[in-house]
Amino acid sequence: MSELHKFLFDGLPVRGMIVRLTDAWQEILARRASNTTTGAYPPPVAELLGEMTAAAALMESNIKFNGALILQIFGDGPVKVAVAEVQHDLSLRATATLIGELPADARLPDMVNASNKGRCAITLDPKGRVPGQQPYQGVVPLFGDDGQPLGKLNEVLQHYMLQSEQLDTTLVLAADDKVAAGLLIQRLPVKGQGNLEGTSDSDIDQANEDQIGRNEDYNRISILASSLTREELLTLDVETILRRLFWEEKLLRFEPQTGALGPHFACTCSRDRVANMIRGLGQEEAEGILAERGDIEVGCDFCGKQYRFDAIDAAQIFRPPGDQLPASPVVQ
Repeated sequence: MSELHKFLFDGLPVRGMIVRLTDAWQEILARRASNTTTGAYPPPVAELLGEMTAAAALMESNIKFNGALILQIFGDGPVKVAVAEVQHDLSLRATATLIGELPADARLPDMVNASNKGRCAITLDPKGRVPGQQPYQGVVPLFGDDGQPLGKLNEVLQHYMLQSEQLDTTLVLAADDKVAAGLLIQRLPVKGQGNLEGTSDSDIDQANEDQIGRNEDYNRISILASSLTREELLTLDVETILRRLFWEEKLLRFEPQTGALGPHFACTCSRDRVANMIRGLGQEEAEGILAERGDIEVGCDFCGKQYRFDAIDAAQIFRPPGDQLPASPVVQ
């Protein structure tokens, strides 16, 4: 069962989280493997996407955001885009688009950053967004301040957190075909009116920036966290990991989030959303597809569900409100 554990280091300005995605991650992979068009992800892509999903779950839980956190990696390599999306209730989904072949030992630069043009985007999309309200999005390149490509996802996200939040962050990520897991350690931000209101406060921002790399307690705990190996993160249970890493520290533990309250797979696709997408294509384009194929078929990249619209369905999409035709039966 997938699980999320949160903890604080008693008396220290440091917090932590561990996520282990098992059934949720296996369902994502199984749905992809059952797609006769695409087939299963190659191991390097599955590993990247698993790390992204674990990282997105950690970041969503860390900020307690009422909406969706969407983590995207895109660039000029064979992996055109990889997406992990986590809702406020820890429901999650993920997908990647691959064009071409990948060597079995491909790394992040090989997959999405062939010419150092890859990007990482984190989008916060509020629930119940009102018309005109735009999601927040931050985008960073897949290279560091020195211009050198970053070879691992955790390095990219640590750099993002340092640039966007002025907070020291340590991430350890790992994934295989059974488990996607992550450990996050972060220095707590300086408190102030700006933090509480969620608005910019230059004094608070400066105070956070001034502490980057200088807190000895965080630095010590970060070194311990970074010693966690990929194999340990994938195979050991949470209790064993915490005991091995932080046996000299006093931890304040919170109730683990599991089951319906923990990380779980769910897709937000719907027939109405697909209809809106077809409407966005325009009536002329839709009629062209119908003339060529007889119906419009759209598959969800996340869950694999197929939506079909015949000529009657398409006509209904483009008719004015209040002048609707009877819908044809939904073909699943």
